[in-house]
Amino acid sequence: MSKSLEEVNESVSTQNKTTVFRKILAFFGPAYLISVGYMDPGNWATDIAGGSQFGYALLWVLLMSNIMALLLQSLSARLGIVTQRDLAQASRETYSKFINYILYFLAEIAIAACDLAEVLGMAIGLNLLFGIPLLEGVLITVLDTFLLLFLINKGIRKMEAFIIALVAIIGFSFVFEMIFAQPEVGSVLKGLIPSMPSEEALYIAIGIIGATVMPHNLYLHSSLVQTRKFDRSKAGIKQALKYNFIDSTIALNLAFFVNAAILILAAATFYKNGLFEIAEIQDAHRLLEPMLGTQWAPILFAVALIAAGQSSTITGTLAGQIIMEGYLNLRIQPWVRRIITRLIAIVPAVIVISIFGESVTGKMLILSQVILSLQLGFAIIPLIHFVSDKTKMKGFQISTITQIASWIVAIVIVSLNAKLVFNEIQGWLETSENPIVLWLTVVPLAFGFLILLLYIIFKPFVTDAKDVIGNHSPHNMIVKLSPERNYEKKNIAISVDFSDADEKALNHAFDIGNKETKYTLIHVVETVGAMIYGNNTSDLETTIDEKLLLDYKRLLEEKGFQIEIKLGFGKPGKVIPKIINEGNYDLLIMGTHGHTGFKDLIFGTTVDNVRHKISIPLFIVKN
Repeated sequence: MSKSLEEVNESVSTQNKTTVFRKILAFFGPAYLISVGYMDPGNWATDIAGGSQFGYALLWVLLMSNIMALLLQSLSARLGIVTQRDLAQASRETYSKFINYILYFLAEIAIAACDLAEVLGMAIGLNLLFGIPLLEGVLITVLDTFLLLFLINKGIRKMEAFIIALVAIIGFSFVFEMIFAQPEVGSVLKGLIPSMPSEEALYIAIGIIGATVMPHNLYLHSSLVQTRKFDRSKAGIKQALKYNFIDSTIALNLAFFVNAAILILAAATFYKNGLFEIAEIQDAHRLLEPMLGTQWAPILFAVALIAAGQSSTITGTLAGQIIMEGYLNLRIQPWVRRIITRLIAIVPAVIVISIFGESVTGKMLILSQVILSLQLGFAIIPLIHFVSDKTKMKGFQISTITQIASWIVAIVIVSLNAKLVFNEIQGWLETSENPIVLWLTVVPLAFGFLILLLYIIFKPFVTDAKDVIGNHSPHNMIVKLSPERNYEKKNIAISVDFSDADEKALNHAFDIGNKETKYTLIHVVETVGAMIYGNNTSDLETTIDEKLLLDYKRLLEEKGFQIEIKLGFGKPGKVIPKIINEGNYDLLIMGTHGHTGFKDLIFGTTVDNVRHKISIPLFIVKN
């Protein structure tokens, strides 16, 4: 199993810090990347609608949502810290391949829906601040992909600093908005007491909760906490859990402040002046200046919206990479993965805006939230199962009280989201000119989701998790013994990667050589730890790779071959030529996965890098 977000996994050391403050500071960062998901443009519409229609009355819903989010995010962080697996990887190890494909498909749709809201939010912000047409603003968001690639190449700490700066911009913008709006402090405090003014308020409350907890954040947090390198002892893990909880508490409270500020701004500006129907972001922006009497109010509002869209697009795209690699155990070049994620969101946005105009952005934002609602249960419920499992959590499973609280939160969130989805489908059926199509497509699909959800709930209670190692066992190979030959190739090197390509590469090598030939098996560990620490690295993947290489050696020596092994660390395109040029080899054999052209661009290639740097012949075996 490859590491989650391998390019930055364990890249931030928390050890050898001289003070407690420095130690805590080393752990701080992941939760701020998570917090932007709780203040993304998808939340703005529900907050504005809640404030303009019901004043401060629904502030307690935001507070309750924040407490729920803090509990779930702490579970996600616990999973990543203890098991060194993200939520997608843990799901892959628990459910069948068929179920995982469905879960992956749902998660990918959720990522696209989330990205759609963020793309639209940023495009609206650019339109409000600079007058850029919405369609052009959507296309500009493609550039985010290259910004993300630049930031992650600079290291996770640089990315965290950039996101924290954007969060600070959002926070400061709303501090000034509060000063301009001058809300009634007594009414704000009263709004923290639970109440439900009407049935319409219940619908808005469901929307607020549905927009608050986002499935991609649960995948993301379980991965980002693994960027910290710490002592893996019992005491070290306990310390990591404590500091990450503090990190989550501070970051999510900042997100609560932003959401509360949006709702308070709408209440103090629109509700107070009898404008109860303001739900669109553009309408809110347009009315801020005449309502508050300052030109800075709409400017700061638009700046905060751009910062929210920019920060949440970065984290959403990262979540897409985690989900693909976790569920499919498929690694493609990060920039390609990020372009794909962004295009999945941009293409439908461009098509719909081109056909129906800019007036449909509000409906698209609502649709994106409904799609997110559909997927939420498929992330929350497996997460609770995993962190409650004594075997998976190695003694760090959550307590019975936390389990009860988690299941209550899951039931509340899933039930409210199910009601939201039911209401939307009911509305579509009532307003559709041809409802039979919906009865034959949308309704069966919803029932299918319900059955899958029930399976996810009860599956862990009746079966144990399956043990998956994402490497190819040598015992599955069929090695052919060739007749004795008398070729000059006395020292043959073979590059192996523990995939199906190894079998053909080895058999070609044995077909070329003879009993006197010495065969050297070369494997390169590609983790971030390997790139930084070289042969001093001691991570899980290195241990597994070393064991598998020894298994190869033992298996082949039993068949009469002379086998040596070389374990390298870093980028294969650099490490393999170094090993070859320092040794006395006559031939290098490499297996490939048979992809060319566009696939070669997506998956990357080691072959081209190697063949230009070695002085001996290279024999390429296609799988």
